[in-house]
Amino acid sequence: MLVTLTGSNHFLLRQRLDELVKKFSDEYGELAVERIDAIEAESQAVIDAISSLPFLASRKLVILRDISTNKAVTDQIEQIIDAAGKTTDLIIYDPALDKRTSYFKVLKSQTKLEEFGDLDKKQLVKWLADEAKKQDARLTLADANYLIERVGANQELLANELSKLVIYDPQISKQNIELLTQPTPQSRIFDLLDASFGGDKKRALELYEEQRAQRVEPQAILAMIAWQLHLVTLAKVAGERSSQQIAQDTGVNPYPLQKAAALAQKLSDAKIKTLVDEALEIDWQSKTTSLDLDEALKTYIVTL
Repeated sequence: MLVTLTGSNHFLLRQRLDELVKKFSDEYGELAVERIDAIEAESQAVIDAISSLPFLASRKLVILRDISTNKAVTDQIEQIIDAAGKTTDLIIYDPALDKRTSYFKVLKSQTKLEEFGDLDKKQLVKWLADEAKKQDARLTLADANYLIERVGANQELLANELSKLVIYDPQISKQNIELLTQPTPQSRIFDLLDASFGGDKKRALELYEEQRAQRVEPQAILAMIAWQLHLVTLAKVAGERSSQQIAQDTGVNPYPLQKAAALAQKLSDAKIKTLVDEALEIDWQSKTTSLDLDEALKTYIVTL
């Protein structure tokens, strides 16, 4: 087995790694598994470790992590792969592979390359419903969508929240989602912007006050607004390109990009530039003058 695991979806990457390690350990034992962090490793030491014979087992598995951070090791990638021989399985675990490098081309041609990208909204909804089913629970697609809207697109967080909901009641409902989960600040800030652009100033201010009541500082709210404007700008300048394509190029999760694209359609280039300039001015004044950031943000929100 010569496998390379890569991609921006760390949850699925770890899940796949655990799956491969468990399958190997069940057959050859946990002592036959060796892990090497290549960040500061010597290339010859890596080769020696991989080429050494298994101890008290007919095969061994070596997991080599993050070698793209070590040029001396990547320069020897062909020798490292050759060192595996007939008695060693090798998993190269490297989330941040640069596809432009010769190192990547070697991995693609000489190992089984498995890439795990972030899921878009439709994929996340289906994944959540399937995961609930695996746990003998029921989660409708509508409620799965609501859970994502509430806590965000981080799969690890979603998996933890799902487990909690299943334990409480296998028949997962919107009411239980509201009872047992907390809305993420970033998700609520998007709702705030959406309400503002939709002309619902009262709702926008309610969402702002909700964040302040949860002790989210104005500086953090401004930072989240800036991030949302960044996503809206990306979606705007991308033209006809899909959220998935933008995500692959920028490393941003496709789910918030999809939401940002909906906002981008409502705004002209000039309007986005004005919003960014005004947010920047508020940030600058808050750091150089005695500006009341709370009041400045409320004014900014109601004038969106």
